[in-house]
Formats: sequence, C-alpha cells, structure tokens
Amino acid sequence: MATSSQFILSLQHTTVYDLMLLFFAAYPIVSSLVWITTSLFFVLRWERDEDTEPDRSWAPPVTVLMPAHNEEAMIGRSLAAACNIDYPDYEIVVVNDGSSDYTVQRVLPFVQSGRVRLIDKRVNEGKALALNDALPMVRGDIVLIMDADAEPEPDILWRMVPHFRSARVAAVTGNPRVRNVDSFLARLQAIEFTSIVSLLRRSQRIWGRIVTVSGVVAAFRKSALFAVDGFSPDMPTEDIELTWKLQRRFFDIRYEPRAIVWMTVPTHFKALFRQRLRWARGLMEVLHRHADVMLHWRYRRMWPMFVESILSILWAVVFMLLSALWFVSWSMGIPPVGASPFPNLWGMAIATLCLLQLALGTLIDHRYDRGIWKYFPYAVFYPLIYWAFLSITTCLSLSHLFVRPSREPVRWNTPRSGPEA
Repeated sequence: MATSSQFILSLQHTTVYDLMLLFFAAYPIVSSLVWITTSLFFVLRWERDEDTEPDRSWAPPVTVLMPAHNEEAMIGRSLAAACNIDYPDYEIVVVNDGSSDYTVQRVLPFVQSGRVRLIDKRVNEGKALALNDALPMVRGDIVLIMDADAEPEPDILWRMVPHFRSARVAAVTGNPRVRNVDSFLARLQAIEFTSIVSLLRRSQRIWGRIVTVSGVVAAFRKSALFAVDGFSPDMPTEDIELTWKLQRRFFDIRYEPRAIVWMTVPTHFKALFRQRLRWARGLMEVLHRHADVMLHWRYRRMWPMFVESILSILWAVVFMLLSALWFVSWSMGIPPVGASPFPNLWGMAIATLCLLQLALGTLIDHRYDRGIWKYFPYAVFYPLIYWAFLSITTCLSLSHLFVRPSREPVRWNTPRSGPEA
C-alpha cells in the first residue's frame, strides 16, 4: 500500500503531469474564447438583420432527397412538411434502403398524390450507397439532403439556394433544431445544438473551413458531388467525410443559420451513446484518412480544423486519465494535486466561460427557436454530464484514429420513435 501511495504521489509531481494539468485547464478556456469571438464576427457580418427577406430572384431546380431505412414512425410527418416548402421548382425523392418495416407504405400515399417519387431498394446497403444510387435519378441542380425524421421550415430553400450563386459553393449546411424537448436528455441536446454545434459552425465559417455539414440537413451542388465521387460507403459518418473531400477540392462550404429543420433526438442514454460513439468513430476515421492535409501548403486553410479536432480528442483523453488518477488518489486518502471537490480559480474560470458560451449561443439562436430560453437552466448540467459522456465515447473510439478504415460498406439501422402523422 505504501509503495502504491508513493507511486501516486510521485506521479503527480512529474513534468508530464504538470503539462496534462495545464492543458486540461487551458484548452476549454482558450477554445471557448475563440468560439465566442469568432462566432460574434459571423453574427455581425451575416446575422445582424433579423428580419432580412431571402433573395427570391433566382430559383434553379432543386431536389429534396430523403434517404430512409425503417423510418415508419416519422417519415409521414417529414414528407408532409417537405410538401409545404415554399419554392417554385422542386421535387421530393425518397430512397428507401431495404426497410423491413412499413416505411414504403407510409410513403405510397404521397407518391400516389404525385408529390413524391420513390426509389425502392430492396437490400439495405447503407445510407451512402442509397444516396449515390439516387443522385443520377434526380433532376435538381441543387440537392437538399434531409433525414427522414426532419421537418423543414417552408422557407428553407429560399434561405439556402442563393448561396449557390457563387460557383465555388458546393454545400450549405442548415440549422437543425430539436423538436422533441419533452425529456431531460432531449433538452440537454437542444442546448448543445444551440450553444455548441451552431456556435462552432459559425466560428468555423470565419476560419474558412467547416469540420462537417449537418447530416440532418444540407444542400449540395449536384455537379460537386459527382466531382468527388459522391458519398463514401465505407465511412460511418459519410457527412464528415464528404465535407473534407469537397474542401480538399477547394470547394466552399457555408453555414446558413436561417435554414431551419426540426429534428428528433435520442431520448435514452443507450441510443444517444450509440449515436455519439458512431460520430466519434467517424471523426477518427476521417482524420486518419485525411491526415496528409497537414503535409501540404495548399491545404493550409484546413489546418485549423484538423488541429482543433486533434486537440479536442487529446483533451478528452487527458480528462479521462486525470479523472481516473484523481479517483484512485482520493480512494487512497491522498488529496490529488490540482484537483479539488470545491470550486477553485481555474475551475470557476472554465465553468464561467462555458456558461457564457452556452448563453451566447442561446441568445443568438433564440430568434430561430423562440422557446430555447426555457431550457437554458439545463446548461449547468452540460459540463457535468456531457463532458464525461463525450470523453468516454471519444476514448472508446480512439483506436480508429490510428487504424486504416475498413473498405466495407457501412450499413445503417437507426430506429425512430415518435408519433406518425
């Protein structure tokens, strides 16, 4: 026991431990300051006028493409909302990827009414292959890809399409909002998408490159998708991989916060854990595949998002290592160096900046989601629960950062729950 205590004590007085402690404390503070300041630049440049009407002078043909696998619970509501989009020239196409439930039966009434086209694949080959198979069959120059549990606002196309006047723009990612805010976990995610996801996309737009478009809703120039050979079937997060492929070809990707869709988020920890584990694995595999961007000057505008992604992964690893060390130290009756059960200076600084960031995101996005302020009190749980939760999924996926991704197609199975329209 004495030997173990001496080892724990000596470990906490090494240079490596001091560096870990410094990084653990400094990274959240510095990153919050960067996200807050750069997102404010975005707001001042592109969101200053709250009631700005979209440009309706240019309306190229658009396809709303909805991939679906076992989506019987939600797809009816999504299609009804898609049919109410205000735009003069668009079609709706559903590609069913081997569903084993009543997804096709839910879609058929919309097909019979002439509002929707159905591509019915009988074998589940994965979301990426389903989208790739559908792309040659759609007529729109611009393709809005939307999850089958998402409900778009009527003006979504008018908000996104004008960005494509610029020939360099290959994609525009929208602003997904949480619809099912009837549980603690869903409300926590509502705050996350407001104050973390949306704020970070604003910041990355100022940096010049975006880590990923939203898998829930994003519009693409069809010719740009063909230029990069479409979606990658072997990646668990095809949206992240496509974002990097497009930016490696020097296409521009933009964020449009006024392009609103209402989505359904997981309401149970098991489902959320599986989702975030897949997201973490997907990011690791994308970083592994595109690590060579750091070796070429021509990709220098991608360096900030690569470095920031690696630092966030490193912070999660440090957080887990320090937490484990502190737990062991306390269990042995040894007060750990740099940790305290009571708030200290750097702990209060981290908490204050975290809450400031969450408050700023809520303030910015409340114009698009008027009820979001009601859930701001849940923000206090974000660093307590989510940091640990996301750090665990990151560490469990860490091996994918160093292993070549499999070339096998990734199939999907994302069961939904919710009322059917």
